[in-house]
Amino acid sequence: MLCNKLEKMKSFSNGIYGITAEEHSRGRDNIEVVQEMMDAGIKVIQYREKEKSMLEKYRQCIRIREITAKAGAVFIVNDHVDLAMSVGADGIHIGQDDLPFKVVRELVGEDSLIGVSTHSPEQAQQAVRDGVDYIGVGPLFRTYTKKDVCEPVGLEYLEYVVGNINLPFVAIGGIKLHNLQEVKQKGARCISLVTEIVGAKDIAKTIQEAEAFLNK
Repeated sequence: MLCNKLEKMKSFSNGIYGITAEEHSRGRDNIEVVQEMMDAGIKVIQYREKEKSMLEKYRQCIRIREITAKAGAVFIVNDHVDLAMSVGADGIHIGQDDLPFKVVRELVGEDSLIGVSTHSPEQAQQAVRDGVDYIGVGPLFRTYTKKDVCEPVGLEYLEYVVGNINLPFVAIGGIKLHNLQEVKQKGARCISLVTEIVGAKDIAKTIQEAEAFLNK
């Protein structure tokens, strides 16, 4: 397991930020998909699950915490501060309509990573003022992974963040192999391809293809 916050943040400098999406995973459960992502070398996993009961989420997160710890990967839980704390996750990712950042920080402490989804320059600036550890930038393109997602923010917002925001960030939303090069050219280094990876017949091969784009 990674020991300190600075070491954990190195995982956000470049590469793929993995996110679970069981309903798009070809019948595989989140644990199986995470293990495949770990075997392929992904260093950050976010558990995002909207439909299961809290008990089911807890049981999956306990296993995923074990898998990510063994692989030396960062484990982030989406939305649920209590779930993140109860399974010993490395961090929590919150949206604009979740608990305020300052409240989350008081709950999880200074050693835990906190990421915040942002969709506009104003939200990114607020994240800087708050002192968040990293931000999500998107959705860059139209995405159907989340039911409550906002309209695409486009590559213009990505360019704004690259040029004006001094925080680690994850580019996300509708990113596929066919548009990955375009996202990279705009300055993104840490990128999430959710359904492209979890829905792939061969997860390891898809990750290798994506990383080959990123490393060109």
